[in-house]
Amino acid sequence: MSEAAADEREVLASPAGEPAQFPLFSRWLHWVMAGLVVVMLFIGAGMMASLGDYRFLVSVHKPLGMGVLALAVIRLMYRLTHRAPPLPRSMNRTERRAATASECLLYGLMVAQPLVGWAMVSASDTPFELGGVHLPAIVPPDPQLYSALRETHAVFGYALFLLFTMHMLAVLVHALMLRDGLLTRMALWRRSRLRPAAPSRISDRGRRQEGSNAV
Repeated sequence: MSEAAADEREVLASPAGEPAQFPLFSRWLHWVMAGLVVVMLFIGAGMMASLGDYRFLVSVHKPLGMGVLALAVIRLMYRLTHRAPPLPRSMNRTERRAATASECLLYGLMVAQPLVGWAMVSASDTPFELGGVHLPAIVPPDPQLYSALRETHAVFGYALFLLFTMHMLAVLVHALMLRDGLLTRMALWRRSRLRPAAPSRISDRGRRQEGSNAV
């Protein structure tokens, strides 16, 4: 059985008290989406700072946004149907609740932000073409609605940047300072399983001696 098939059928065991890993599909999806979100944030910042390249950045921003939306829906459905590995024992109840809350907020923003952008394009009465396919409008054309959606899109962008940065800093703290194996849950490499230590000769000799003394 291949590693991918094994990962899809089970959540890896947790040696030495470290958290187990997510299935391989979930791990790949996590890092692909992380890369897309980083690119989207940089493009969004470039769109606000540069007027000369605005149209080009928009032409890249739209398909990437729809890609994030599609992957976020797939990841959310996969997450709801597959058990997550436990968090490290070093995290107390408050930290676990904060981690769960930040995860829910990230999922929500990764779904809501592209939808708001789609609605914003629809409200501007601009055709939304993606790879030669015209996507349907999801809200009616309305200048006031467009203005409100544009502001919401910007607020969600700042919130996503802040939450994503806090998430990365928390992971770095656990990986570099606490070293509790949190990063291992989403690492692309497969953690080597620890073999049980062989009994030493000294302990065997001690047990035999205790047995002879008992007789």
